Amino acid sequence: MRLVAAMICIVAMGALAPAAAQRAPDAAVQPRVPPITQPPSATIMAEPVALFLGATDADGDARVTRAEAQAGVARSFATVETTTPGSIGYIGLSEWAERWLGDRNALPSAYETDTDADNRITLAELSAQIDRTFTRLDRNKDGVLVRSELLTLDSARGQIGRGLDGRGRRGRPVP
Repeated sequence: MRLVAAMICIVAMGALAPAAAQRAPDAAVQPRVPPITQPPSATIMAEPVALFLGATDADGDARVTRAEAQAGVARSFATVETTTPGSIGYIGLSEWAERWLGDRNALPSAYETDTDADNRITLAELSAQIDRTFTRLDRNKDGVLVRSELLTLDSARGQIGRGLDGRGRRGRPVP
């Protein structure tokens, strides 16, 4: 009797194993569908440095000039420039980024900002980096940033469940 029960278990396990193996790959391919109560993913975003630049609007006219941006950089730099007057280290820049951009790893990076490679960031270097970002964000090149220039469209969010390129799994065409 024990032999019959053992045989039934072995046959049942053998029959279930191929079915489970077939389901596993399919489950990985199926996109996650959010519940109907969940709002759609955001398609308009702002870079942390763009949020910082928007906050430097000193006169409240919803327009940021280069002068306002540079004054904001100087004010924010002074909050972390405590140990060595005139410069901060890479850790000081990450503290500045955490306080003013919201995350220690937010761009601009220390390596990109430290143009003379002395492992110190001066106010002039940080101001120059923020000025380059200002220029990049100023789409109409009028020297003033308005809120629409501080926003980024995130079209990749509409491709939920498809590869990063929208064609299928990780760049491979869908068969």
